[in-house]
Amino acid sequence: ELEPEQIMNMSMEELVAFLQDKGKNRFEKPEEIATFLKKLARSSYRLDKAMADPVNISLATTLSVIQHLESEVKKLDKEIAKIMKGIPQTLMSVKGIGPVFAAGILAEIGGIDRFPDHHALAKYAGLVWSQHQSGEFEADETSRMRTGNKYLRYYLVQAADSVRKHDAEYAAFYQKKYDEVPKHKHKRALVLSARKLVRLVFMLLKTNTLYTPPERRNP
Repeated sequence: ELEPEQIMNMSMEELVAFLQDKGKNRFEKPEEIATFLKKLARSSYRLDKAMADPVNISLATTLSVIQHLESEVKKLDKEIAKIMKGIPQTLMSVKGIGPVFAAGILAEIGGIDRFPDHHALAKYAGLVWSQHQSGEFEADETSRMRTGNKYLRYYLVQAADSVRKHDAEYAAFYQKKYDEVPKHKHKRALVLSARKLVRLVFMLLKTNTLYTPPERRNP
């Protein structure tokens, strides 16, 4: 078992390797766990010997629970992927939207015919605000966003974050919005990117067509 001082003295690479070894390579994101343990070690204090064993047992149990939950998530992801194979791949034609994001978006939208246009879909997701609010990103805008379907909004925002890393058009849009304001830069740019993604999602589902990335479009 590792003590806080040992964790502090280990490099990130050594700690990640230790976690992978003890977890038999089952941790999904060992770097994040290692970072969390480093943070805990920095804020900890030397324990009395009588407390060392209980704390070590607690940490070992926590890591075991994390490992189990990650294993269960992987199983669910595989089942979702199987189900999505029998559904038209319109959303997954967008690089960055995998079966989990696509399944979540489809499940929360229900039938796309429920919405007359992308504005209605955006309102349902809570991705609506005034021009002033989108620029300043004030508290009023946050309150407004919470009125929509929080699950659909979550999937759209997370999908937008993934898409911007794979699609040049969304990467440029995100960066433009990021550079427009001095504060709340990432959060604002990401939410506005999600609003842009709503238009694409609506169009793909409404027309049942596949997405054409910027590099493959005719000039």
